[in-house]
Amino acid sequence: MKTTMKTSCIVLASLVMTISANAQFSYGAKKKTTPTPAATKDTVIAKPVTKPITGNQVVAAPTVSDVKPTKNIDTTVVGGFNANNKRSLRNGYAFFSETNSRKGVKERLPLPYENLREEDALFSEFIWEEIDAREKINRTFMYQSYDENGDQRFFAVLLRAIEKDGVVPFSTVDDRFTTPISLEEVNASLKGSLDTQLVQNVLDPNVYDTSIIYNTNLAPNPDSIYTFRLKEQWIFDSKTSRMYSRIIGIAPIAAIQIGNKVVKRPLFWVYYPELRSSLSKAEVYNPRNISSRITWEELFESRYFNGYVVKSTLDNYNDKMLNALFKDPIKRLQEGEKIKQKIFDFEQDRWVY
Repeated sequence: MKTTMKTSCIVLASLVMTISANAQFSYGAKKKTTPTPAATKDTVIAKPVTKPITGNQVVAAPTVSDVKPTKNIDTTVVGGFNANNKRSLRNGYAFFSETNSRKGVKERLPLPYENLREEDALFSEFIWEEIDAREKINRTFMYQSYDENGDQRFFAVLLRAIEKDGVVPFSTVDDRFTTPISLEEVNASLKGSLDTQLVQNVLDPNVYDTSIIYNTNLAPNPDSIYTFRLKEQWIFDSKTSRMYSRIIGIAPIAAIQIGNKVVKRPLFWVYYPELRSSLSKAEVYNPRNISSRITWEELFESRYFNGYVVKSTLDNYNDKMLNALFKDPIKRLQEGEKIKQKIFDFEQDRWVY
């Protein structure tokens, strides 16, 4: 009996010591584990319906999505116009006097015009001509090369004058420079026509986003802009007994292929007197001697190009183009040559031999 009581006391004492030893460490209560939604058996996750329901197939109802449709506009430049030209890191010329910037070219200024008075004008008519760069004499308008000034095509020269020199482009609603447009509108006309498409959302296939893109089928190709329309005024000055030709405006024309038909569309008008300063700093390609190049301003003032008349104010009571008056293209060319001959004869008839 005494031995049993002694053994119980020893066990009780060791138990008390164990509890007191563990009391100094506080482990805290254990967290209750909650089952995840995927572990529950009665939870049904709805999936978007992507296939049509056939027969007696049972599909769970789609859940309400928080994804809302968005709207975005594609602003990618199409056609290669206004592309950033890479600058040469070394001198590209063999002359030691030349630098990469070629300051002599950039400091050129156009010569001022002679003062013409309306009181001295015995004869004055407006002529619209078109320059076709596919002709051999006009091939310099489509010189496909790059230098420190960028693209050498004449249309690229016009775009640089608008972008960098602040030349104002005008809409083609008329040729009297009544509606100025911005550079963004010019670039938009080079991308084609606006088109709207519905694109499936990435997060929710049941939601469709609105995407406004440019239909490049109507975007002009850089090589399709080979025609340039000039608005000119021919004036015979009685004070100097000389016929003057003054360019008023220039409009590039794009040839767009629509099906089996080619449609020519003027892009914008540029006022030539404002453009002269930019043209005097851009050189024209010379196929025979690079060192004797002239500027674009000198080319137009010296009339080193060939153009055909598309409209004039001579005997034109309805103010129409020649293509509206004559359906035969040969007849239009003949009529244009007659208009040039009338202007030439007026100057020659003023002289007495």
